[in-house]
Amino acid sequence: MEKRWIIKDRGEIAVVKQLAGVLGVSESLANLMVQRNITTPEEANAFFNPSLDYLNDPFLMKGMNIAIDRLSTAIKKHEKILVYGDYDVDGTTAVALVYSFLKDQYSNVEYYIPDRYKEGYGVSFQGLDFAYQNNCKVVITLDCGIKAVEKIQYAKTKGLDVIVCDHHYPGNEIPKALAVLDPKQPGCSYPYKELSGCGVGFKLIHAYSRIHGIPFSAIANYLDLVAVSIASDIVPITGENRILAYFGLKQLNESPRTGLKEIIREAEVFRVLTIEDVVFKVGPRINAAGRMETGSKAVELLISNDTKLATGISKEINNFNIERRSVDRTITMEAMRMISEDHRRVNAKTTVLFNPSWKKGVIGIVASRLIETYYRPTVILTESNGFATGSARSVQGYDLYQAIEACGDLLESFGGHMFAAGLTMKKENIQPFIERFEQFVNKTITEDQLLPRVFIDTELDFSEINEEFFRVMSQFQPYGPENMSPIFLSRNVFDSGTGRMVGSSGEHLKLELCQESTGTKTFPAIAFGQANQFEYIRGGNPFDICYSIEMNEFRGNKNLQLNIRDIKTPDSTTN
Repeated sequence: MEKRWIIKDRGEIAVVKQLAGVLGVSESLANLMVQRNITTPEEANAFFNPSLDYLNDPFLMKGMNIAIDRLSTAIKKHEKILVYGDYDVDGTTAVALVYSFLKDQYSNVEYYIPDRYKEGYGVSFQGLDFAYQNNCKVVITLDCGIKAVEKIQYAKTKGLDVIVCDHHYPGNEIPKALAVLDPKQPGCSYPYKELSGCGVGFKLIHAYSRIHGIPFSAIANYLDLVAVSIASDIVPITGENRILAYFGLKQLNESPRTGLKEIIREAEVFRVLTIEDVVFKVGPRINAAGRMETGSKAVELLISNDTKLATGISKEINNFNIERRSVDRTITMEAMRMISEDHRRVNAKTTVLFNPSWKKGVIGIVASRLIETYYRPTVILTESNGFATGSARSVQGYDLYQAIEACGDLLESFGGHMFAAGLTMKKENIQPFIERFEQFVNKTITEDQLLPRVFIDTELDFSEINEEFFRVMSQFQPYGPENMSPIFLSRNVFDSGTGRMVGSSGEHLKLELCQESTGTKTFPAIAFGQANQFEYIRGGNPFDICYSIEMNEFRGNKNLQLNIRDIKTPDSTTN
């Protein structure tokens, strides 16, 4: 699929030059900083040297004082507390964090993860009944609850005090819980709005520790869980999240908790773990428990201090992940066939598919996979408890939540954000939803948004690339949304003659690249899924590339390598 290249605006030249001079780095590196709103040496120092001292005061969060007072009273009176969370990575890490912390202080605490298939997303009547029947007095919801107006009202009739800890956008009405902690709610003065659900849970224990004289070092060892949630929930890695992710990754690499250590071992990551590793190797295994069986299995692993038990659970979860991959491949192939055999679906601006037999736990993954081929807003539905329920995914720059909200009268419930959402409707509303969703998207999406885009930070000559450049650039990590690994553009490069197709079916390219303007300097490069360009390249013809720079390690040897994201030849257009 053709991609549009978008070169970001260069930072103000005077600011770039001054920053480069003061810091003693190249203007290209200084430009990367200015693009990230780092314009002074002080800001550069804060960015490159994250400190836990820069974390925000948890009591700036609306409702925190009430939450801590109630939690303190419950513990003083020895009332039972239920820690309730969603079944995905963010929810299960949040439950593991808050439950483990409370368990260290106090014995009368339980946790609860709803069943994806029987109860669905978020707070459930069944879960609240469990709390009531087990004599719980306080329920802490994590990564859910901000839109559970009716269910929290039900909890009040059962005598349950609910503390909502969420990070999703609220609906028109805030639930009447005892306390609502969500930096996105109206009237909340907490300065950083992009915490994960587990991050909000961390601020809860941060506040409790402050009041009860527990040293920060005692809660810092939960940051590995916070880092996993930040990476897996794809929240921006800026501001406070960047600090939490930085120190959480450090812990993941140096002294992870037993359960995470076993998951990392099972994922066969034998080098320094990055955010990308968490996204693609650690997170999916934790998620697989809730997708294929129950999220409680993931919590059981994450709270375990028993290596033998953790090893057993991590192997079981890894098997769930293998099964999940097989199921999502099968469903993806079925979905692709449904589209290709219907010309209306092929030519539509949206994809909405329903199959009552598809497994609910993997349809979000299927939606993401379909976007790789049919780049447009996508909704995948299956049947659950007599309703059509599903997951929606968007393309860059298009507000999916707004489109779903425009169909709100056809839905029983929905929630999410700009790029991903969940929704439930009566089966008889599927066709009206398909038509309304297509109409709304058709009117509001631009042709430009229907083309995948590569955002390029800056143009670079090969002469600028060396190990010192890479060393400074590496300090931009941890990478993630709003602080992605820099993408560079280099023009008029060519293969030195050793290029070849690699991969099980020859779908990738392994190249040795030179640039006309830099003489004999060459760099090894890998281009995944771009073998269609090989005939042109092997002829020694010049082309443009956009790429990231990485350190390749093989048999103890290290060398810089270019990871090519896209290739344009003279007959294509660079925007």
